[in-house]
This record gives sequence, structure tokens and C-alpha cells, in this order.
Amino acid sequence: MTDINQNPQAAGKEEGPIGRFLRATEIDPRLIGMVGALLLIWIGFHVYAELFLGGGTFLTPRNLWNLSVQTASIGIMATGMVLVIITRNIDLSVGSIVGVTGMYMGLLQVEWLPQYLGLGHPAIWIITVIFGIVLGALIGALQGSMIAYLSIPAFIVTLGGLLIWRGVAFLAADGRTISPVDETFALIGGGPFGAIGATGSWILAAIASAGVIWMIVRGRGNRRKHGFPLRPMWAEYFMAGLGVGLIAVATWVVNAYPWPKGILKQYYEGLGQEVPEDAFISHGYAYPVIILVVVAILMTVLMTRTRFGRYVFAIGGNPEAAALSGINTRAMTVKIFTLMGALAGLAGVIGSARLNSATNALGDLDELYVIAAAVVGGTSLAGGVGTIYGAIIGALVLVSLQTGMVLIGFGDGSYRKIVIGAALVLAVYLDILYRKRLK
Repeated sequence: MTDINQNPQAAGKEEGPIGRFLRATEIDPRLIGMVGALLLIWIGFHVYAELFLGGGTFLTPRNLWNLSVQTASIGIMATGMVLVIITRNIDLSVGSIVGVTGMYMGLLQVEWLPQYLGLGHPAIWIITVIFGIVLGALIGALQGSMIAYLSIPAFIVTLGGLLIWRGVAFLAADGRTISPVDETFALIGGGPFGAIGATGSWILAAIASAGVIWMIVRGRGNRRKHGFPLRPMWAEYFMAGLGVGLIAVATWVVNAYPWPKGILKQYYEGLGQEVPEDAFISHGYAYPVIILVVVAILMTVLMTRTRFGRYVFAIGGNPEAAALSGINTRAMTVKIFTLMGALAGLAGVIGSARLNSATNALGDLDELYVIAAAVVGGTSLAGGVGTIYGAIIGALVLVSLQTGMVLIGFGDGSYRKIVIGAALVLAVYLDILYRKRLK
């Protein structure tokens, strides 16, 4: 077995250095484009603030940490929206599902469970999280069944769901805000106490780095075993170094953001000590970010390593052919919307925990940002094309645009909506151009 690109002279007649590099490393050119756009947004906002506002605040550990936490709930739902859009459907109800699950979780842990278990019982937050995810899954299954077995278009079913579930959330508590939530539950939303600290972050980084190296070694072994062409060794080393390097940089950034002085004072007062002059306690990775990473890994495995994932792409490529080949497209539709609902319920957990309350505004307009994140991340509205990592990068792009506009003084929601809308239209246009080029 020989490495690919063994004859550079022959390849060089048709490809330039960039083309040969991309072919050897097997990096998706669209991924490079998305990452490049993200970096331009970050650098652009930072330079603008540096030149016109007297100091760049975007590329700081504090802002990047907050950016990662803010991306978590949208990114989690975007991974499910990828499956929905790949199969040529749409789900406009995810924001309302976040709202209704968040409201019922608030009622459950603040007003209902304490009556039977007692205030602050350690099982309250566990029951609440399970309840929220299951409730979201049941709502998704109901909508998926209507789409699959009653032949009602997904647009209409989920548009109705957008209105219905938002109304149910309001009626559940008569428009009241439910707070504060269980203390342990609130940690899921992030914050100084909702993170794993510096030591835990470096341990997690070491595990993740070992996982990257294991995946590359295992992948090369599988290629050799099945007779597939191998990547050049330099490409393998490059990909391993890139993965480990990105993990190390991300870990350094989250560990460079210290606890605020007020939290430090509260922490040391609880220990009965004075705050040391050189006190520095890192946030580390926040729980919402860890949840997002776990969801992304599981969804990637689901889409690329299972029969379920192959069926999703088959349905998106040609629904009629998929049905004729024996795929139960109706059952698949129900499963996909059930999964989407469960992920929306999980996002409701993070959202309500982060706010330390359940409000009627929870999840408002999230459906638009989730759909936009999936599309900006390369998921085609024509169906059959999409990636999990692309959706997460798309979510990061949108959240970066919102955060950056606030930091440079354009905090009005109207400006943010204009920018997000323009980004969505541009992403669809670029997808059209990309598909034409493939033809």
C-alpha cells in the first residue's frame, strides 16, 4: 500500500500547491471558507474597537469565553436542524419548544417538586433535566408524526407549533417569571461556578488530544486494512498537530479568564479567609460548552458512522428512491423531529439555567438563528448536504456578529436582525453558486 500524492509531478500539472495540500489533508474547502470568515469577523471587530473606541475588547479571554457559552444553546439545536434540513424539511418551532420546556422545568423545580422532595433536594435538578429533554422529545415526536403520517407540510406543522407552544408556555404560569431555579441546576448554565476550572480544563484537553491522535491512527489503520489510499505521513502529522494545537489554544484562552473580584470575595468569605492580593482563579471550560462538544461528537458519529445517518442523507438526496429502496421514510421523519425536539429541550435546560429563571422570552426567535446557523454552516436547503461541525461554526459566526455589534455600540436589536438576515441570504446565495460549480 502506498501513500496518495506519491507522484507530485503528475498531480502538479493539474493542481497548484493549495489544491495538492487540500487533497492530501482532505480538508473541506468550505470549512476553510467558514473558518476564514469567522476569523475576519473576530479581527474586524477587534481592530474597529481598537481604532475607534480606544481599545479592542473582542479578542480577549473574557469575551471569547462568553462567546463560547452564548453559542452553546444555538449550536446544540443547530446540530439537530442539520438533519431536518438535509431531509428537505424545516422546523420553525424550536424556539417555542425551548420556551415551553424551560417554563415547565421552572415550575417543576420551583413549585412542584419541593412540595414532595423538599427544597434543595439533590434529585430535583436531575429530574428536571430529564423532564425537559423528554418533554421536548415528545413535542418533536408529535410534530413529526403529523408530518409523516398526516402528510401535513413541515412548514405548516412547525409554524403552528411556533404559535401553540409559545402560547402554552405563557398560560403555564399565567405570564409569570419563575425564579430562582435550583442552585445545582443553575450551574448547567455556566458562570464562575458553572465551569470546571484550570486543572479540569487541562485534563479534558489532554483527553481530547489523545482522542484526536487515536482517531488519526485508527483511521489510517482502517484505510490500510480495507485497501484505501493513505494520506501522506506529513498530512497525518499536520492534522494531528492542528487538532492538538487548537485544543491547547482554546484551553489556554478559557483558563486566562479569571473569576471577577466580587465572586472571588464571596468565595474566600465562604472559606473564612481574606482575598489574597495575587488571587487568580480561572473559569476554565463552562458546562454548556462541554455539553455542546459532547452533543457535537455524538451527532457526528450518528451522521457518519451509523445506518441512521446514511438513511438521513439518502432521504435528502432522493426521497422517492429512498422509499423504494426499503427505507421507512415516515418512521425516519418521526425520529428526526423527535431528536430535534430533545435537543431543543436540552437547549431549554441551558437557557433557563443560565438566566437562573424561566421567562416567557426564553427561546424567542431562536428558530431563526438556528436555521440560519445550519445554512451559514453549509447545510443546503435543497437537501442532501450538511455537516455537524459546519452548523456549529455557523452558530459561532452568528453569535460573533451579534456580540461584536454590541461591543462596538450597535446594540440595538434592529441592527443585529438586519445583519443576521443579510448573512442568511448571502449563505444561501453562496450555496447556490457552489452547487452550480459542482454541476
